[in-house]
Amino acid sequence: MLANLKISDFLEQTAAGTPVPGGGSVAALNAALAASLTEMVANLTVGKKGYEAAETEMQAIARAAARLRAQLIQDIDQDAAAYNEVMAAFRLPQETEAEKGRRSRAIQEGMQKAASVPLKVARAALQVMGLASAVISKGNKNAVTDGAVAVINARSAALAALYNVKINLISVKDNAFVDKAGQEVRRIESEVKNQEKEILASVKI
Repeated sequence: MLANLKISDFLEQTAAGTPVPGGGSVAALNAALAASLTEMVANLTVGKKGYEAAETEMQAIARAAARLRAQLIQDIDQDAAAYNEVMAAFRLPQETEAEKGRRSRAIQEGMQKAASVPLKVARAALQVMGLASAVISKGNKNAVTDGAVAVINARSAALAALYNVKINLISVKDNAFVDKAGQEVRRIESEVKNQEKEILASVKI
């Protein structure tokens, strides 16, 4: 599993001349890093003098960030698996009309999955941004820049994931699926850009 590799080994595999792991897996990893930083700032706030009023909220944020981190770790491998599924579909036989039909359906199913996984990553990254915003405004001020880095990473992860959604939607023939996913892509894209500006403007250092 990619998620179980050492950092150096993951980077080595990414740099190799193979398509997996690619941008989708890297986006998921980046979002997981953002969740980790958010969780860290929340944990650095809990139990600290002067932050008693925020303790319950910080505990809840730490738990939410941990859940997102766990999901995003899985998404590192799910993105790679979705790509491999598409490639396997393209290798299916197409000698007869029946085989061509099965191959076409498999390709379409794979493409939809290949678009759905990074869309899920982008949703999670947007959630991380919201949590990071809270730790920046109410959390331990000594770790405010860690919260800012979380926001920047989450924003980058979301936009990177959305690029993967867009390129896979090009090959999807289900217009209803494409329209629905496209609307969500545009919404998340707008939200992450606006939120990053707003949140980082609040960071005073």
